[in-house]
Amino acid sequence: MEAPAAPHNPAENPTEAELVVTSPEQMRELGRRLAKLLRAGDLVMLSGELGAGKTTLTRGLGEGLGVRGAVTSPTFVIARVHPSLGDGPPLVHVDAYRLSGGLDEMEDLDLDVSLPDSVIVVEWGEGKVEELTEDRLHLAIHRAVGDTTDEVRRVTLTGIGERWAGADLSVLTA
Repeated sequence: MEAPAAPHNPAENPTEAELVVTSPEQMRELGRRLAKLLRAGDLVMLSGELGAGKTTLTRGLGEGLGVRGAVTSPTFVIARVHPSLGDGPPLVHVDAYRLSGGLDEMEDLDLDVSLPDSVIVVEWGEGKVEELTEDRLHLAIHRAVGDTTDEVRRVTLTGIGERWAGADLSVLTA
């Protein structure tokens, strides 16, 4: 008989971190701090309810990466490329909410071509972009649902693959 699994503690795994965000500005600041860990070839998947703060976080990423153009939700255009204003990688911001297919439908966006030279952020990408690379960073943003003005968000960051194996995501919680 196997012993029951111990409760999961993110502090035991530096490739996972949990934090609480209490305002849109804090979510944006999280994006700015996260940008310091990212490099060309990184895939970041964002999940969470409508209004959770995925685009706000991506706006901070864009600021932290020093890219051109206002980062807004690409819901209707599906993807936007924000070139770097310096020597960093461009940001490719994808909103897969309206895409019903998996990687086949995503292939039309040529993300596999952009990935080696860019930081790609995909909102609503679960089940659609995992096959692009074995290495990715997943941010799950949880918020109260229903008719509420509660700004509190719980963010779980999980690094997947060799790229994130040695990364200490707990630095983002400081």
